[in-house]
Amino acid sequence: MADPRTRVLPSVDDTEALGRELAQTLRPGDLVVLDGPLGAGKTALTRGIAAGLGVQGRVSSPTFIIARAHRAGQRPDGSPGVPMVHVDAYRLAGDLDELDSLDLDTDLNHAVVVVEWGKGVVEHLADRHLRVQLVREPESDVRTAIWEWIG
Repeated sequence: MADPRTRVLPSVDDTEALGRELAQTLRPGDLVVLDGPLGAGKTALTRGIAAGLGVQGRVSSPTFIIARAHRAGQRPDGSPGVPMVHVDAYRLAGDLDELDSLDLDTDLNHAVVVVEWGKGVVEHLADRHLRVQLVREPESDVRTAIWEWIG
């Protein structure tokens, strides 16, 4: 297991660029758990991951629908894209019955699953997961990302 990596992200563009970089290491079956307060950049990071995976469609926070599936298109390098399921676990508040009804373990068979607000809620779905913690500087757009594979 490698030590956690850290990067300062001065702008939203930098946050999305990190997401595109992380996507290069992701494959179907991978679980990404995003942690951080409101406004920390979880959705911006997910947009970058989606761009790097080559998914189709606009990526926005799935807060009110809880989960949104994105079909594979083509990665920026021209290789086949990877489907992605984007989940916002905030409204689940640890409700395991509602989480089970999303069938995320089935989605993990063929897609990358990215879960905002997922810490302590979804880790059991996979033997290992990529945990990304985002911290936002007070009164600033500067964020810091800390990420590592767990498991």
